[in-house]
Amino acid sequence: MSENDAPIPPKKLSDEDQAKVDAYLKSGYNDVERKPFRPFLLLGVILAVLTALSLLSLVIARTKGVV
Repeated sequence: MSENDAPIPPKKLSDEDQAKVDAYLKSGYNDVERKPFRPFLLLGVILAVLTALSLLSLVIARTKGVV
């Protein structure tokens, strides 16, 4: 028995309901244009925040006399 001979699963929706679902999906209501993902920008932001927090912790430690 090949893959083409597999039994067709029973329908879960009526033809009318399936047509409504298909029309909704083709309408593009949930399509959102997004800018491309820029991993190096994300890395730069993470490094900038990490550096700023590290410098802040050093300033706090120096003012409290820990360092």
